[in-house]
Amino acid sequence: MARSSALLTTLLAFMAFCILPASAQRRFVKGHIMIPKSSVAQPSSVGKVFHTNIQVFMPESGRPLVGPPFPGFGFETPASLGCVYGLTRRTPGCNPNVAIANPTGGKGAIAIVDAFDDPNAAADLAFFSAQFGLAPANFKVVYASGTQPALDPTGGWELEESLDIEWAHAMAPKAKIFLVEAATNMGDDLFVAEQVASNLVAAAGGGEVSNSWGGEESADEVDADSLFVMPGVVFFASTGDAPGTSYPSTSPNVVAAGGTTTARSPFTGDFLYELPWTEAGGGTSEFEPRPHYQNGIARIVGNARGVPDLSFDSNPDTGVWVWDSNLFQGSTGGWFVVGGTSVASPSLAGIVNSAQHLFHSSDAELSFMYSNARNPFEFNDVQFGFCGPYAGFLAERGWDFCSGIGSVNGKQGK
Repeated sequence: MARSSALLTTLLAFMAFCILPASAQRRFVKGHIMIPKSSVAQPSSVGKVFHTNIQVFMPESGRPLVGPPFPGFGFETPASLGCVYGLTRRTPGCNPNVAIANPTGGKGAIAIVDAFDDPNAAADLAFFSAQFGLAPANFKVVYASGTQPALDPTGGWELEESLDIEWAHAMAPKAKIFLVEAATNMGDDLFVAEQVASNLVAAAGGGEVSNSWGGEESADEVDADSLFVMPGVVFFASTGDAPGTSYPSTSPNVVAAGGTTTARSPFTGDFLYELPWTEAGGGTSEFEPRPHYQNGIARIVGNARGVPDLSFDSNPDTGVWVWDSNLFQGSTGGWFVVGGTSVASPSLAGIVNSAQHLFHSSDAELSFMYSNARNPFEFNDVQFGFCGPYAGFLAERGWDFCSGIGSVNGKQGK
């Protein structure tokens, strides 16, 4: 009965926006979702090689869009998502072409861990910030091995890095941003970068480390969990862009960042409601036991670590604008519309940073979140929709495998 009720409610909501007045101006861009080579997992490299979690909305022309904002289109900006998530003063509809108030705040540092080198990172971040009226970033690139890494020949990791630094800065414009580049996307190199990143954040007075990469779980992952512990640092990791679980998001020492869909009217561009993103990672870990902060949801997760913890817009159909001037899979750079749970990790890290609680550890941060999880003034409970293997998980009241606690509503409780 509960399943039928949820599906009926979702259907009625869908019908409601379909019958909005057609006289309103509408504009669509036709395209398809492209998964870059950097986001494709290699079955033979489980636990050894990690991949990005980005998906790109590509117009039929095959070239990046011109913009943003692009009048009539509903892709997300820092101001539109700041409005949707209660980080700024709300404007009716939180329309990307109307909302202009950007998120504010930030303290300490946010370190972004990625693989390979993005030679245009600083210039691209400056261009993005100027486009949206953000303050110039306090930004530094650090080579984890001490030597400048090679380029990713596909351009996928460069686009990942642009996304990560731009949206961490958008959500916490006063925080110092470190881009820590691992020599390769091999686990050994990324874990070295993780240690460098956490040391940098701790030395800067505390903050967050964001990891938008991941890979299939393996039995030896528990041996790497200690890398995500550093006094004064909270770690984030994307849950992945396919049904199921992904490491390091399953580590009990990170905030697992899942994905949602910010549904907008195709006639006006106004925000309607938030649903799960059906491709976002979620479920129970094969190897990690349930952490104490999830004891309250033991009836759902059993004895295993459940993910996600918290979610953010990640559907590439409702994607965010990213400026990347690097070559991308053989095409010129420019403005891209990007989705995937890679959007969620740096954005949520920025929001938690701007809340300025600066908890001593991920455990403390997660314990605080879960203790406030049912407060509607602090979190949006995404209750309708589905996700997961065989589309078998339903969003429901309270914590679920589709969005965890839900999405953020303001800066309190985080």
